[in-house]
Amino acid sequence: MPASLPAGPAAPGRHPAEAGAGGAGPDRRRVLGLAAAAGAGVPLTALLGTGTVAARTRPAAPVPTLPGVVKPLPAELFTLRGTNAETRSEALRGTGHLTPVDRFFVRNHTSTPRIDATTWKLTVWGSGLRGGPVDFSYADLRALPAVTRTAFIECAGNGRSFFTSQQGQAVTGTAWTLGAVGAARWRGARLADVLRRAGISPDAVDVMPRGLDGEVVTDGVNQGRVRRPLPVAKALDDVILAYEMNGLPLPPDHGFPVRVVVPSWVGVASVKWVGDIEVSDTPLASPWNTGLYRLFGEAYPAGGSAPLTRQALKSVFELPAGARFALRRPYRLTGRSWSGGAPVRLVEVSTDGGERWRRARLLDVPRRGDWVRWAAEWLPRTAGPTTLLARATDAAGYTQPAVTVHNTQGYLFDAVVRHPVTVG
Repeated sequence: MPASLPAGPAAPGRHPAEAGAGGAGPDRRRVLGLAAAAGAGVPLTALLGTGTVAARTRPAAPVPTLPGVVKPLPAELFTLRGTNAETRSEALRGTGHLTPVDRFFVRNHTSTPRIDATTWKLTVWGSGLRGGPVDFSYADLRALPAVTRTAFIECAGNGRSFFTSQQGQAVTGTAWTLGAVGAARWRGARLADVLRRAGISPDAVDVMPRGLDGEVVTDGVNQGRVRRPLPVAKALDDVILAYEMNGLPLPPDHGFPVRVVVPSWVGVASVKWVGDIEVSDTPLASPWNTGLYRLFGEAYPAGGSAPLTRQALKSVFELPAGARFALRRPYRLTGRSWSGGAPVRLVEVSTDGGERWRRARLLDVPRRGDWVRWAAEWLPRTAGPTTLLARATDAAGYTQPAVTVHNTQGYLFDAVVRHPVTVG
């Protein structure tokens, strides 16, 4: 059944962990905390005690997760896609500018490794250094001057499914809708500071971080660990080696103890669980900038486009698919827009399939590498199905098109996405 939305701005609600608490029994947050302790080897009955309170307590329902993913992935927050978890767009409504860690999408090529920060090290090596390899411990990295950047990270295939559902074109890869994106406040050391302390040479051309997750095997071919070159100019610009996310140490699924954050670029460049960085005086290559993360198809050269760098311009409503609205009751439509090319300066919304457009109100100051939230009021006046549309324009003057040029792997879908809803 399509989801039914409350009229007007949503009233402040309780977190799902608090729902149902009350009565004579323990509140749900305490029960969940006790259940976690029981999972660590302490009997739940010993924590609750015996008697009527414990007898009335029902075991908490298991929360879905994926093999190889550490954090819970409840169905109201995520859609599971292979080894990945896509954030439901409606789960962002009311959460503020930053994506909460419990709702941040998961993109894994293999599985989340469990790494001890006390034994972890980062090795910087290669022909682009003046000397030999240089190691940095976790403490070394945290001792460097810290910077904080608020930036979105997005899979290059975000929106891929719309090549098929909207444009009738076949593509390969994970069938993301628009939930393979999240914005966080990242804190860490400048990659530039690390490279300079390691002795980067003026002759250096490329820098290639490599992760510590498992080796990727595709069609029986071992591609090695995830790695992707960055040109030195980008590496020395705004890239950081992050060890915090939204004010706390990185969670395991998001790169603990250290990950690369490359603002505005396709997500694969922001290598998680980084373990070494090659610095080279000649161009570097990997499967992630040759056969993958390039554009192939009739509109592109036979060898494909240049390796992908900046993300595309996109917009999403914070609504479930097929949402239902009551006739002649006011609603506040909300959503988010972002671009790797330039800050978003304008968002327009249509509630009639594109016949008429009106400007939405931006709720954030547009910034490079970040997204903006927006809102628009709507009073549905006609019963039946309709289509909501949102389109953004960035500071460089680019506006989301009606159609994205096809590429066989479904990268960088930037067309306006049709969001079907029902009134009445």
